[in-house]
Amino acid sequence: MASRDRQRLRLLLPYIGRERRRLTLSLVLLIPVALAAAVQPLLVGQAISALRHEPTMAWLAGQSVPQALRTLVGLLLLAVMVRLALQGVQTYNIQVVGQRLTARIRDDLFAHALALSLRFHDRTPVGKLLTRLTSDVDALAEVFGSGAIGVLADLVTLLVIAFTMISIEHRLGALLLAIQVPVTFAIVWLQGRYRKANYRVREELGQLNADFQENLQGLEVVQMFRREATNSHRFASTAQLYRKAVDGTIFYDSAISALIEWVALAAIAVVLALGGLLVDRGAMGLGTLTTFILFSQRLFDPLRQLAERFTQIQGGLTAIQRIDELMEEPIEIAELPVGQLSAAAVRSGAERASAGEVVFENVSFAYRSDDPILTDLSFRIAAGEHVALVGPTGSGKTTVIRLLCRLYEPQRGRILLDGIDIRQLPIATLRQRLGVVLQDTFLFSGSVADNLRLDAPIDDVELLRLCNELGLEGLLERLPDGLATELRERGGNLSSGERQLLSVVRVAIRNPSVLVMDEATAFMDPSTEATLQHDLDTLLSQRTAIVIAHRLATVEAADRILVLRRGRLIEQGTHRQLRAAGGLYAQLADLQERGLARL
Repeated sequence: MASRDRQRLRLLLPYIGRERRRLTLSLVLLIPVALAAAVQPLLVGQAISALRHEPTMAWLAGQSVPQALRTLVGLLLLAVMVRLALQGVQTYNIQVVGQRLTARIRDDLFAHALALSLRFHDRTPVGKLLTRLTSDVDALAEVFGSGAIGVLADLVTLLVIAFTMISIEHRLGALLLAIQVPVTFAIVWLQGRYRKANYRVREELGQLNADFQENLQGLEVVQMFRREATNSHRFASTAQLYRKAVDGTIFYDSAISALIEWVALAAIAVVLALGGLLVDRGAMGLGTLTTFILFSQRLFDPLRQLAERFTQIQGGLTAIQRIDELMEEPIEIAELPVGQLSAAAVRSGAERASAGEVVFENVSFAYRSDDPILTDLSFRIAAGEHVALVGPTGSGKTTVIRLLCRLYEPQRGRILLDGIDIRQLPIATLRQRLGVVLQDTFLFSGSVADNLRLDAPIDDVELLRLCNELGLEGLLERLPDGLATELRERGGNLSSGERQLLSVVRVAIRNPSVLVMDEATAFMDPSTEATLQHDLDTLLSQRTAIVIAHRLATVEAADRILVLRRGRLIEQGTHRQLRAAGGLYAQLADLQERGLARL
């Protein structure tokens, strides 16, 4: 565990290295802050010695009691002011470093999560990812805000106090230091138990967030099917597991605090007992005893703070472990290094960027190893050809689209776009050349213009002109602020047909060479569909089109129909050819004509 923690902490070095100046300043301030803290009990003890006319330090010799007290009080105030001022500078720098570091980690974590394939996101609840991006990163901020540097500060303070005590009275000093040895071992053991309990807390919190997010996203279904009570009971069970996990961390945290408090009281009692005997015998002055009592209190303050900081650090190490697990997830859909791209492929891709030929060569794919979706699938779609994909549910139609867009990688075979393996193309180039319109339209919160523009560098004037050309002026006139109208999450203030209309237009704006459509007009009312049909014909003109078809009218308009069943291409041809062949397509077409099935 310790070696693994060291490896994970090394991952933070690049982030820490960017704040070297602030960290160096904070480290340099450790010694003067510790000295300012250690000198205060010494000055109080000297004041008592002066009042009792006991031996004092050489630099106070020859001064009267009032003069000595004024000098000591002045030095005590100076030590307090210096310590507070230096601690303020140190704390500010540490907090700044912690916030900057965690902000960079959160940015990198978010970028990595977006780069992970859909395969990872299919098996990972959104709530668990949110926990790692928020709660875990915040725990890491606490480590750098008050944990890591604080531990060094406490250790330096402990060493300074220990050295000062030994130099004043080695017997009592050695006794106090000896008491700390078993206490330290006990704290380390309890911290290990706390670490395990804290990991469970993080896991349960992730599940709690996942359940909460799922119920909010499915609120319409929950209310329509009266699932409030059932889902609330399930959520309460998850919350109960989280509460029990938190109780475990509270137990170990309380045990550590209680142990330190009892030992600190016992140490003060021992100092009073033994020191009192030495004072009674004249072997020690009362001022020295007072110094040791104050030191015994301060000696356990760093240990108490160390325990608290170690609790934060354990939480931070747990967070680092969970963050590292996410960062170690391999990026399956990755671009090849520039040096591995052949010059011929790059040149060919640039020359034929608008052709749009699509080829699948012996492609096999499975989401799970025991459940193949596509098996040895091969076909060619010529540039400018319109092809419909038809087949029963689960035949692999949507998977074909996902593989073409490189949202997943096939286990075998390859996919070519204009003669180039899509793995040889930069992902940005590939997806710029593909325009995808799916039935489930996703719109971001923000303005209509932002949702249409996305990554395209189009100014507002040009965007408005394109929208008018594509027949969007009617919708823009109905919206209160036109292109500047703010959309709610997932476009909740638009109808399904209006959302679909926006999705078609934002694809058309990018002028793709291959258009992929999953029955783009399925959710549109007849009026909206009629408005868009002319623009769809324009959009499809001189472009390769791959349409997942569900309606007979769409299929009949295709140049060629590919019929899939269980991930295999079993038929292909025109509508008339396939009807005449009397195969699966003919059966599906007959059923749809009678209103009994979808294609």
